[in-house]
Amino acid sequence: MRPPMTVRKKTSKKASRNAEIIIPDKLYFRIGEVAGLCRLPAYVLRFWETEFPQLKPVKSSTGQRMYRKRDVESVVRIKKLLYEDGFTIAGARAQLREESKSDRNQTALPFPVKPAASVAHMRNELQQILHILSARR
Repeated sequence: MRPPMTVRKKTSKKASRNAEIIIPDKLYFRIGEVAGLCRLPAYVLRFWETEFPQLKPVKSSTGQRMYRKRDVESVVRIKKLLYEDGFTIAGARAQLREESKSDRNQTALPFPVKPAASVAHMRNELQQILHILSARR
């Protein structure tokens, strides 16, 4: 008698491709390591370097591309925009530019309502410190 057949759910390639990419805590990654982490061929990474200005790996003394963690995070973001969100290269470039602009436009820090009083108080305290220090001479 044969064992009963079990139903296995087939995992799609797309689901495995979209699995969370865990970036190890290292200073630098070679292009092959980044390609393996992101499940992309190395030639795609080299092409993206020409298309996306924020992707600029440093080159070692031997000419190898050395990606920082920030570069790998950019690769992951670019991959998501292109492959999952359906952006074109130009559209992804514009999206990344907009995201970097919004990061730069941070809200201003709230300052005290009465800055003159706190500055005068700080000046008074500094003069007291100066008086203490000059008395020791």
